[in-house]
Amino acid sequence: MAVAQAREGATFRVEHRRGPSLALVPDLLSSLLNRRMLLCCLIGFASGLPMYVLVQLIPAWLYTEGIDLKSIGLFSLTTIPYAVKFAWAPLLDKVTISRLGRRRGWALAMQVALLVSLGSLALLDPTESLRAIGVLCLVVAFFSATQDVVLDAYRREILPDHELGLGNSLSVNAYRISSLVPGSLGFILADMIPWAAVHAVVASFMFVGILTTLWMPEPASKAWEVPSLKEIVVAPFVEFFQRMGTRGAFAILAFMLLYKVGDTMATALATPFYLDLGFTKTQIGTVAKIASLWSSVVGGLLGGLVMVKIGINRALWCFGVVQMISIAGFAVLSEAGPNVDVLFWVVSFEYLGVGLGTAAFVAFIARATNPQFTATQFALLTSLTAIPRTVANSTTGDLVEKMGWTPFFMLCLVVALPGMVLLWWVAPWNGAPRGLVLGSREPSGGTGAAADAEAPTSSD
Repeated sequence: MAVAQAREGATFRVEHRRGPSLALVPDLLSSLLNRRMLLCCLIGFASGLPMYVLVQLIPAWLYTEGIDLKSIGLFSLTTIPYAVKFAWAPLLDKVTISRLGRRRGWALAMQVALLVSLGSLALLDPTESLRAIGVLCLVVAFFSATQDVVLDAYRREILPDHELGLGNSLSVNAYRISSLVPGSLGFILADMIPWAAVHAVVASFMFVGILTTLWMPEPASKAWEVPSLKEIVVAPFVEFFQRMGTRGAFAILAFMLLYKVGDTMATALATPFYLDLGFTKTQIGTVAKIASLWSSVVGGLLGGLVMVKIGINRALWCFGVVQMISIAGFAVLSEAGPNVDVLFWVVSFEYLGVGLGTAAFVAFIARATNPQFTATQFALLTSLTAIPRTVANSTTGDLVEKMGWTPFFMLCLVVALPGMVLLWWVAPWNGAPRGLVLGSREPSGGTGAAADAEAPTSSD
């Protein structure tokens, strides 16, 4: 079955969609204002909140309680469930645990579990229970990653094809906006109330997800439409390697592993870095976090627009350069010290690069998938990219203690180079990459942005 589907995947055709005409503006407005778009925003917020607790609030909490940077860096390993969530995704497709339905039942169970586990952080003291906090963070990551699988599937099932791009864009931006709770509100409150109360307040925002799940409808689905375990796990891998070829497939996988590693290493200990420079938690919550939010959202939207004009290949090159320059900006901030103006502009430029690079990177992953296996291959590939990020980030605390902040950021700049070098093979500037020309995609005869633009650039 898997091989037959893989062979069929070699003959499918992908039609290039042109942009909407002015006559479609009313349709776009109706799509934007409907209930499905509101649900995309709300479930995006619910997905993002626990992740930002782990990557923003927990490091700040540990640092202010006197935990060393090496130990804080190792806490990055607690996010491993995000990298392997595809392993139990088939279970969520096959099993219904509640009368609420397959998607709503799992979503509500995970959200209640997250409410309890995030709230339980208020009961622990880092100086006495660091190992217990690590285990609890791992549990939070597992519940959060499972919630992501369910809500991602739910979003794909409720959105018609013509609303996938808009719905996913709104969900991603709501995901980022959720960072204001642990990364801004949480920091400001930490200057006024005990950390235990901060954890309780942040955990209470999971009620947004719980109430949304109770309100949203269960999508219609039939049991026989769910593939077997073998088809879910094996067929996408078989099809991917047959379509790309062994050399092309490994080149693409290596690129996915390396393109954003330097950038994510540079931001892994951002909060302890700001605190170490002498910024207050209130300054971090108001200046750094707001600057990172607006610039990453703008970067994502701007990246999408730029890709329409120049294509995915050239966008990866241009945005990759921006990412590298933004890493160097952290070295500048390290030398400037606790200067609020420098903090704002460095963080803004860094997360502008994050938004741009992520937009092109996600489009690249989407383009590498076969429409027959888009959901599974997308989940597998995005999970794969999280593995080196998690491992590399776990070493950052030790590196900073040995090297200091400025040399560390210069090292991150060097780490970003291999991903850029791989662009020569997987996304050449003046042509479509050989490894990504699907058997079904007939070469257009053009080169550069024009040819590149014929490939889908998003989840549309």
